[in-house]
Amino acid sequence: MSEAVSMEAEALAEGTHGKTQRGDLTQGPILRTLLLFSIPMLLSNVLQTLNGSINTIWVGRLLGESALAATANANIVMFLVIAATIGLGMATTVRVGQHFGARDIEALRATFGTGLGLCVALSAVTGALGWYFSPALLDALGTPKASVHEALAYLRVIFVTVPFGVMSMIISMALRGAGDSKTPLYAMILTVMLDIVLNPLLIMGLGPVPSLGIAGSAMATAFANFSGTMFQIRQIYRKDLPLRLRGAELRYVIPRSEELKYIVTKGVPMGAQMLLFSSAGVIMIGLVNREGLNAAAAYGASLQLWNYLQMPAFAVGSAVSAMVAQTLGAGNHARVGAVTRVGVLSNLAMTTTLAAIIVLADHPLLALFLGGNSPAMPIAERIQLICTCAYLFMSVTMILSGTMRAYGAVVAPLIIMAIALYPARLGFYYALYPQMGGDAVWWAFPVGGIASMLLTIAYYTKGNWRRAFAKD
Repeated sequence: MSEAVSMEAEALAEGTHGKTQRGDLTQGPILRTLLLFSIPMLLSNVLQTLNGSINTIWVGRLLGESALAATANANIVMFLVIAATIGLGMATTVRVGQHFGARDIEALRATFGTGLGLCVALSAVTGALGWYFSPALLDALGTPKASVHEALAYLRVIFVTVPFGVMSMIISMALRGAGDSKTPLYAMILTVMLDIVLNPLLIMGLGPVPSLGIAGSAMATAFANFSGTMFQIRQIYRKDLPLRLRGAELRYVIPRSEELKYIVTKGVPMGAQMLLFSSAGVIMIGLVNREGLNAAAAYGASLQLWNYLQMPAFAVGSAVSAMVAQTLGAGNHARVGAVTRVGVLSNLAMTTTLAAIIVLADHPLLALFLGGNSPAMPIAERIQLICTCAYLFMSVTMILSGTMRAYGAVVAPLIIMAIALYPARLGFYYALYPQMGGDAVWWAFPVGGIASMLLTIAYYTKGNWRRAFAKD
């Protein structure tokens, strides 16, 4: 390691007057460190979800039902495309965290450059192919004919501009691996504000700004993502953060074999988990639709509430993974167990509180989406009573999986998820539907959640997942 890089490593270890350096998650009270790091991520998730809801409102109100259906079909395609990239980004986050904990700045930058270069290159290739094959993709989805033209316009803009969104996501993840969750939050605030303002402006047009219709909505999102990305890059260089690449370090964006191997071998299974979860969700929607229009409407309203219910688990799980990764890099294995315990307990407290609020105030909350006198309301209230507890089980699973992910153990959690979603959840449904009828759909959620939690606990306590870090 060069003298300059060695000096930077020392600067990371100690700040001015010997204080702990910003971004160091290996020191200090665990609960305080975890909450201060995870709360910005939680707020980012809330903002992102609200932004999606607001954009949906703009499209639906300004362009009508066919445009709304068009964006829904296009978004399904984009989620499938981005899922693998998210897995690669999560692997980059873990590796960056490990190098940050070890104070190996050169390796940290090499990992970040490799992850960024790989994901942006993949997104560019995917964007070009997606633009060309968009008509075939929409046809394969069975997109309604009334929406095909609008969906094609929307999807092609999204495909062309997808590298901006991917770049923003990878930079945000890497910053969190280096212990900075505030910069991504500020970038998300800027992105959301621009997206909310630009959506109606570019859809309808105003003055010299032409009316672009549904393509304007996609362009607004792309410009907002680009602005958020530029903000993060500016902060990295303005504050001289560990991720910054200068001079010869810029060559790191050309993937290096050593870091590329780790990112791909760990990232692909994590991306597969997202695809697995998504596919199981699509199957469950199909099963719900069999129960009729009111059941489908009730389930749709419930999903809106569950989007917020699962946010603490996502935020705290990501925080635990980053903290454990840094701790491993620092060689302090004894702290890992304490971080995991605090993560489980704090996450359970937050998720339980939210679940209690949702169940106790289910009628007014569901009425926001269904209307107080909707015939779907009784079904939705029953769904809340039966299914909400599944997210408590999921919250435990996500924290334990976050710790194992930091060690590089990613295949076993993928297998556990597959078992919980298919043999457990769907198996329960098909086995008991003749006796339980429609209730089998709802009870399948907590059954799958319990199976996932118990299998994860068993593997966490008895498995050899810690060896994955030694091999890497």
